[in-house]
Amino acid sequence: MAITIEYKDVENKLLLLYLINMMDLPMSRSQITDFIIQKDLMHHFVLEQNLTDMVQRKFLEASLENSQDENTTRYALTEDGLTNLELLENQIPRPVRTMIANYVDENRGKIKKGFEKTAHYFPNADNDEYIVKCGVYDDKRGSMLMEISVPVITREQAKFIQANWNENYNALYQKILTILTE
Repeated sequence: MAITIEYKDVENKLLLLYLINMMDLPMSRSQITDFIIQKDLMHHFVLEQNLTDMVQRKFLEASLENSQDENTTRYALTEDGLTNLELLENQIPRPVRTMIANYVDENRGKIKKGFEKTAHYFPNADNDEYIVKCGVYDDKRGSMLMEISVPVITREQAKFIQANWNENYNALYQKILTILTE
């Protein structure tokens, strides 16, 4: 019985890695939950446990989406997560991979709309600092215009930079671009 439980746990984690990898965008906790629960792929508590475990094992990177709402988190694959997925991807049943591919095709545009500008922060695993990732994207072409990562010492600094980027991203993007092309 333990082997079956362990196998299912591994399969659930692979499924989450596969979903996030196929979307090719960080996904919010609510986006992941909506898909998993809607398709009845795992229980909500199992999902939460798997997300937490994969962040701790550094297969996923969790970043806060909104400085005002500490419970809003986005998940992205790490190099370790991608490596493990590539090794074990064939363990995910083909119908589940097809279901995920169809979901991604139908929903990538809607999820991507939230990425015209992004600012996320997360603790740096190597030290007690934070990393703030800020970006600007062109939805029409589906490409990244600019992405920067800034290390900071405190969570308050990270929140400040995140809020400043979210409020002023267009002016900041133009300023940075001008400085870089002078």
